[in-house]
Amino acid sequence: MTITTPASQSSSEAILCAVIGNPVSHSRSPAIHQQFALQTKLPVRYNRLPAELDQFVPTVTRFFAEGGKGLNVTVPFKLEAWQIAREHLSVRATLAQAVNTLWLQNGALHGCNTDGIGLVMDLQRLALPLQGARILMIGAGGAARGVIGPLLDAGCAHLHIVNRTPARAHALTAAWPREHLPRANSLSAGGLTEAAHAQGWDLVLNASASSLSDAAPEVPSGLYAAGGCAYDLMYAAEPTAFMRQAQADGAQQAHDGLGMLVGQAAESFYLWHGVRPETGSVLRMIRAELDASRAKHP
Repeated sequence: MTITTPASQSSSEAILCAVIGNPVSHSRSPAIHQQFALQTKLPVRYNRLPAELDQFVPTVTRFFAEGGKGLNVTVPFKLEAWQIAREHLSVRATLAQAVNTLWLQNGALHGCNTDGIGLVMDLQRLALPLQGARILMIGAGGAARGVIGPLLDAGCAHLHIVNRTPARAHALTAAWPREHLPRANSLSAGGLTEAAHAQGWDLVLNASASSLSDAAPEVPSGLYAAGGCAYDLMYAAEPTAFMRQAQADGAQQAHDGLGMLVGQAAESFYLWHGVRPETGSVLRMIRAELDASRAKHP
């Protein structure tokens, strides 16, 4: 997809970036990128960009035609973003078939998926099991697509994906290129009732949308190996329903996805601006804001 842009801006003008989604009013991305801009002393102006469900492409085209630099893409548009940037995709986006980061380069729209990198960075920060780990992932939508490759690259021994509609999980794993599997049996799929493992899972990831409605996924109990941990790709001021479920089921630790959000934002920032920001202080700031909102509205 090619877009005609205005003449080059001076280095002192604001660099326009945004997050596009529906809904998008809740997004913490503007606060995160504002902190990155202060760190790097770049004149970034980052906004929320709502789009009607049938207006994603016109909204994206208008944003870049008016001088926009980069877009983060959130639900429900990651597959559409992959479609419009498919002539210029990163390897991560090609494998995921979902895009959360868009930018223009030589007039052409480019796309990448930074979700998986953000997740792996946060799992490493938390010292959660990765290398040689048995990992269960609940959900087979756009969020799951973006993290499969980085999880396999991080050295997990086996990744099992389950979904409320088993056919979606099977289709996702069947479409994964065999040449990008470390071993023939490193990726499998099933329904929610097939989530159990005889030895338990070292790490259980919730990539479903269940936490948006404060509901736990309908998986059997006894999922966790000794020392097994849980991670919800969603985040909230309170522990999510999945986190509460995991703790009741014996998970040693349960974390939400705020660190993943900051990590994927940092990777997007690097793709757009060529500078890699520090994430620890930004994560602490956003967490403090969430804690303050919980104290204000108990």
